[in-house]
Amino acid sequence: MAKVFNLLKSAALTVAIGAVASLAPLGAQAAQQTAIVAGGCFWCVESDFESIPGVGDVVSGYTGGRTENPNYGQVGRGSTGHYEAVMIPFDDSVISYRQIMDLFFRSVDPTDAGGQFCDRGNQYRTAIFVTTQAQADTAVAAKSAAQQALGRQIVTPIVQATTFYRAEAYHQDYYKGTSLVLTRGGAKRQSDAYDFYRKGCGRDARVQQLWGANAPFIHH
Repeated sequence: MAKVFNLLKSAALTVAIGAVASLAPLGAQAAQQTAIVAGGCFWCVESDFESIPGVGDVVSGYTGGRTENPNYGQVGRGSTGHYEAVMIPFDDSVISYRQIMDLFFRSVDPTDAGGQFCDRGNQYRTAIFVTTQAQADTAVAAKSAAQQALGRQIVTPIVQATTFYRAEAYHQDYYKGTSLVLTRGGAKRQSDAYDFYRKGCGRDARVQQLWGANAPFIHH
């Protein structure tokens, strides 16, 4: 990773207009950091990490692709090269980047190169997007430890962060929304639709199968 970064350029991460407002400081400015990961459906990753002490308002978005200002339909068709991803602001006096990485690996199926759970396609693959050499080194160490713990090859790439585009407003905090939406099970409140989707997609069942008691975000 050192050859890729050279301690990175001074402004390695560009955030699309609209994302910055959601990244308010958490306590001292020096303690504020940001992790960017892709773990399949961004609703689920956002829900998982917003439950962690020290983590702020997680932003769902798109990154890693070619198209500027992509929308959900474009990303969902797999035509942009972008991943569904999240930006996780955290206070590293409460939780470290390494802890974020360890939680991330144990909340996904990092052995799956074709997507996550019922969501298939490149836009749903796992990835870690790093902004500094320190993040790169930490992510590599966490990946190695997770692979050793799992006893299987982990295919999650660790790559340099590029532009992160904030997803449409209705995707933000989808898991706790109160609006009515149509699902295969009929009209449901948004939070109930999220639970219906998460269970139907098999996310928690697969994560628990892989990680057992070490899976941190299992919904029952």
